[in-house]
Amino acid sequence: MFLTVLQTLAAVGLLAASPVAAPVASANVNSAAATPAHDTIDVHRLRLFHTHTAESIDVVYREGDQYVPEAMAQLDYFLRDHRTGDVHHFDPRLFDLLSDLTAELGRPEAEIDVVCGYRTPWSNAFLRRRSHRVAKHSLHMEAEAIDIRVPGVSTKELRTAALALNRGGVGYYRRSEFVHVDVGPVRRW
Repeated sequence: MFLTVLQTLAAVGLLAASPVAAPVASANVNSAAATPAHDTIDVHRLRLFHTHTAESIDVVYREGDQYVPEAMAQLDYFLRDHRTGDVHHFDPRLFDLLSDLTAELGRPEAEIDVVCGYRTPWSNAFLRRRSHRVAKHSLHMEAEAIDIRVPGVSTKELRTAALALNRGGVGYYRRSEFVHVDVGPVRRW
């Protein structure tokens, strides 16, 4: 499956020299010269740094109510299981949640540190052997969850902002200094 995803990404030109570092350019990106002020498009951007791969991505993933397919593929690859290299298609609501979370923090341009994105069942089982806090049916395996930090923001403040959104699960890992957010049922731990 991983090779198929890589071949697909290569075919659409997403595996150039640095598959996740290049921003996505789209014909519909808001430009003062191209679009009158009353017709502006609401652009949603994510800036992420992966703590395990040391890769960064700065990508416009949604314009108005339309997700940018190339950007979605880049994000799926960026958030791959860093242990196995497997890629899974992420629920786009998670990206909206991250965008809204940085806005809730008053830092819409902030770079988010990713501690964990997608997990294969193998990776999830591996982590469960090391910690009882890893859920057996984790939403990480469905590409509906992400563990994050925001540099310059305490994990307590990050948790408070995520809870204020009331849009899924929020886990607070004070000692490990990260917050889990997902697009599953609203709950907290």
